[in-house]
Amino acid sequence: MKSTEIITSKKAESSNVDIALRRIPYPYKAMLAICSDLDETPDKDVYLEIMRFLNTTEETSIGKGVGLEVGNSIYFDMPQNQFSYWNTDDAGREMVRSLIKSGHIDCLHSYGDLAAKRKQAEKALNELDKYGCKMQVWVDHGIAPTNFGSDIMQGHGDEPGHEAYHADLTCDYGIKYIWRGRVTSITGQDVPASLSGIWNIRHPLASGQTLLKEVTKRKLARLGNEKYSMHQPNKILRKTSLRYGREVYEFMRCNPHWGGISSCDQGRHIAKVLTKDMLNNLMSRGGMCVLYTHLGKIDNSNMPFNQKAVEAFRLLAEKSKREVFVTTAKRLLCYNRAVCEIDFIGTQVGNTLCINIETSGNKNSIFKISEEDLAGMTFYVRNLNNIRMKINGKEIKILQKNPPDETGRQSVSLSWPKLEFPEI
Repeated sequence: MKSTEIITSKKAESSNVDIALRRIPYPYKAMLAICSDLDETPDKDVYLEIMRFLNTTEETSIGKGVGLEVGNSIYFDMPQNQFSYWNTDDAGREMVRSLIKSGHIDCLHSYGDLAAKRKQAEKALNELDKYGCKMQVWVDHGIAPTNFGSDIMQGHGDEPGHEAYHADLTCDYGIKYIWRGRVTSITGQDVPASLSGIWNIRHPLASGQTLLKEVTKRKLARLGNEKYSMHQPNKILRKTSLRYGREVYEFMRCNPHWGGISSCDQGRHIAKVLTKDMLNNLMSRGGMCVLYTHLGKIDNSNMPFNQKAVEAFRLLAEKSKREVFVTTAKRLLCYNRAVCEIDFIGTQVGNTLCINIETSGNKNSIFKISEEDLAGMTFYVRNLNNIRMKINGKEIKILQKNPPDETGRQSVSLSWPKLEFPEI
């Protein structure tokens, strides 16, 4: 299903009003989140310079910023040679808190290699709560004891009775979306799986092995293998239960490099992943992608990205103007879930069409969908005159009215407020 194919709810069908939900916000053809694990980031200065280059148009040591919307992750207890919350100084911790509050740090990347006990997780959560810093996304890290994944990531974080058990505290804190090590080579999720783009004629052996691995994962999934069960439907999100019984959403990430899911998953090699062919493939499929990478794995602290990486991000910035919607992992996951779980109904009264989005009564939702989660939601309509929109009966005052897209249909959207990068 491409971005411009439509979704019509049962309620909308029964209303006899010609409205339909556009999967991807207007006018884009695909969605992409660069979901970066901060492993091996040397210090706060490199971390901030990478974030400034990606999220602002300021002059940086890497060059003029590309003005995208890209998030990052944080952990706490790590060896001294790696940037983390407890390892940095007061200025570094203040920087982290500012970026969490602005939405630019949106992933808790476990509690770190050295966090092996519940009390360490509790200390980190108390620190976050003290400063009003909230995150909804959890990403397992290496083989950290506090991981949630018991198969791929060998964690004990959701295992009651284990000394590293913390899932009750972490979920009560606000974590809703978790990643437990599942990565696919298929470009674009929430569309039918396609193996095209994996095999590379210049690297037939390595890319053939990657293709075979992906085929095998899909076959095992069809046979009931739980480890690869997310690969068959090719969905970004699924509902799952942690071992202590709490329901959450699990998400899958993507690394479409021909060498496999662990190839070029670093800032120093990002240009080999964010290629023109990859982005065109994502757009042609109308997919959503949470890209697996480690932007802080670099060769030179004075110049975090080489020229090829800079060019790759500039290409992405160009595509982000009207083709690829680039945002943070948290915002993409929230939007993806909202598209799947909302109900909507159109009511025609005289010359006025009212679209009412309903979020509160959906039995499929584990967590409440917020108004913020609906940002960018776009509906095809027959006539842009006299349009009203409500969320759970509440009138929305500001709407974005869109001219026809490539389907020839016009639409109306809820606004998407871009994250504001803080002054640090």
